[in-house]
Amino acid sequence: MNFNAIPLEYFLITVAAMILYLIYYIFTKDALYNRNIHSVASVVEELNRDMFYFKKKLIELEKILEDTPKRMNDEEIYQEMERTAHDMIQPLIYTVKALQENVETVSAQIDTRLSSVETGVKQISIPSSVYGNDDEKIISLFKQGVSLDTISKELHISKPQVEFVLKINKFK
Repeated sequence: MNFNAIPLEYFLITVAAMILYLIYYIFTKDALYNRNIHSVASVVEELNRDMFYFKKKLIELEKILEDTPKRMNDEEIYQEMERTAHDMIQPLIYTVKALQENVETVSAQIDTRLSSVETGVKQISIPSSVYGNDDEKIISLFKQGVSLDTISKELHISKPQVEFVLKINKFK
């Protein structure tokens, strides 16, 4: 490219345009940097304010800690918890023991009653006569050849009862 062929005015206009563009570019970047610096400055100012309040709060908490009585160490806390738990569990232990004694007493009473019931059951035997005088009448009529229906009607008892008496006495 030959620079002699380009008129000087065009060259100067081009250089001036480039310089103007560079100036515009520098100003826009400078404005952007100023905004960024301003936002960083406001964040730093906010952080400084927060640090001031935190330091103030820390000093207040240190004063409160100095004024409070000595705190318990881990061993003292453990012992206090054991005492509290023991005091809470002790009534429960007494109640459980009383319940256990009551259960043992009831169990002994049940065993006594059960043995007396077993003894009573052993003494019970099947009676030889279920209906008393009717048994003898049923057997007598049966031996005479009277039918079961007739026996039940005559003695005013059911036919199954007549059969039962005969089975007990081994006639049927």
